[in-house]
Amino acid sequence: MARKGIFSSESVTEGHPDKVCDQISDSILDACLARDSMSRVACETLAKSWITLAGEITSNAGFSRSDYRDIARDVIKRIGYNDASYGKPLHRVRVLVDIVTQSPDIAQGVNEGDNHEQGAGDQGMMFGYACDETPAFMPLPISLAHGLISRLTQVRKDGTLPYLGPDGKSQISFDYDRNCIHTVVLSTQHSPDVKKEQLEDDLKRLVIRPVCGEYLESDFGPYVRMFINPTGRFVSGGPMADAGLTGRKIIVDTYGGSAPHGGGAFSGKDPTKVDRSAAYAARYIAKNIVAAGLARECKVQLAYAIGVANPVSLHVETDGAFNAELSDFVAKHFPVKPRDIIEKLNLRQPMYARTASGGHFGCDEFPWERVDKVPMLKEYAGERSVAK
Repeated sequence: MARKGIFSSESVTEGHPDKVCDQISDSILDACLARDSMSRVACETLAKSWITLAGEITSNAGFSRSDYRDIARDVIKRIGYNDASYGKPLHRVRVLVDIVTQSPDIAQGVNEGDNHEQGAGDQGMMFGYACDETPAFMPLPISLAHGLISRLTQVRKDGTLPYLGPDGKSQISFDYDRNCIHTVVLSTQHSPDVKKEQLEDDLKRLVIRPVCGEYLESDFGPYVRMFINPTGRFVSGGPMADAGLTGRKIIVDTYGGSAPHGGGAFSGKDPTKVDRSAAYAARYIAKNIVAAGLARECKVQLAYAIGVANPVSLHVETDGAFNAELSDFVAKHFPVKPRDIIEKLNLRQPMYARTASGGHFGCDEFPWERVDKVPMLKEYAGERSVAK
């Protein structure tokens, strides 16, 4: 489907307060899975002037409260909040831990037994999406917004722009009618001594143009608007300036608003939680369908009841219309039960901290980004064509 008008998507840096929390929660998950691949983890993080870890973890990893504190502080230090230039060095802050084991009422629905297949860890609906706008089969606005954030982090950490701080946000408004960027919004934490003029010039040259140049150098170049630190000053940032919480950037994590979201966050949850694993499966389905040429745009919805293995519904839309035949085919040939999803996509490995900044989709290193079902889908499309 050809998109029309102006559409906007945003992204945030690894130092954004909510993303700090996502990375801590997923780093705890990774640590548990590295020692015990069957770990059940539901870990939430709150960050302000101290860090609070809360949730349910059932694992043979053998971690103590002190270990969880160390993981949280290591994440904060890696991001860059060990530098007193940007406020209180958070890697030394107090970390409160309120973690217990998983509720037995939930566990009995997820555990497998002689007469029970592994069920979904909760009820809910999850969406997957893919389109042909970019080589990664992601919408262009969110891809550009993520690209700005990645570049911003790179020039901060490699010393190109040493005055930058860890916190920041980007936003791209893309004009599909003109095929160019309409507006760039880029806000970044900085040291107090840098002048606004220098900051604007450096970010235009070293961040915005390297990422967005293809869509800035068109005949509509003068049409592009840029807002760089539009309030004029961004010295105080991170959790010290604004409280962070796990799971508050779910649109940044997914498709930048180009597709629906079921409402469940991803970070801090092991793959028995379908909020996470089924969203990955839905993306896997949608991406393979578009990569096989069956649609320019595909949206997949899965829905579950807690403790039940089979999804209660599976809905596939191609190019804006419900595709009943393809929905039936997907149900037969793609993993949609929790156990099948976990095994097919190899989700019991410690890889989740990498998803907690820069988005969960569009990066080939993640197993749900594979397009190994393309030959099967092309064969299916060929058989349907012959039958008609």
